[in-house]
Amino acid sequence: MSRYRPPQPKSSAYISKSGYETLDEELKALWVKRREVTVALSAAAAEGDRSENAEYIYRKKQLAEIDRRIRYLQKRLDILVVVNKPPTNQQQVFFGAWVELEDEEGECVTYRIVGPDEFDVEKGWISMDSPVARALMKKSLDDEVSVQRPAGQMRYIITGISYTEDGS
Repeated sequence: MSRYRPPQPKSSAYISKSGYETLDEELKALWVKRREVTVALSAAAAEGDRSENAEYIYRKKQLAEIDRRIRYLQKRLDILVVVNKPPTNQQQVFFGAWVELEDEEGECVTYRIVGPDEFDVEKGWISMDSPVARALMKKSLDDEVSVQRPAGQMRYIITGISYTEDGS
């Protein structure tokens, strides 16, 4: 039995300006942390027998995790496209839109469509690659949208579209 997993589908390369800055700051902070971990690793290596040195083993793993994240961020930041202007047609749903939806029971929910690198469920930010966001793209005010979910089909009506930073 093999451990082969098919590659994940490529995620969209769009990101907001603030999202790009956040990833860039994370990369800079990782380089600083890497220096600190390297110093601690050198000190642990100088203590002698490395095979039973828990500090050395921990620092090696920590350094590997930091290097993996740095490699990912460097590659990802090179291909990202920063979207810092709203679309010309603000009556339709596109990247960066705050969309207010009403479900069949009359409950309202608001989502912001962002790139896959900056989604945050607690803030109401959903990835543009998510099924809900894909169903919303290019729709207009008062359009009905149906989304297939594991729990079943869900119908929403678009009650608001906004492109302001705070969603108001």
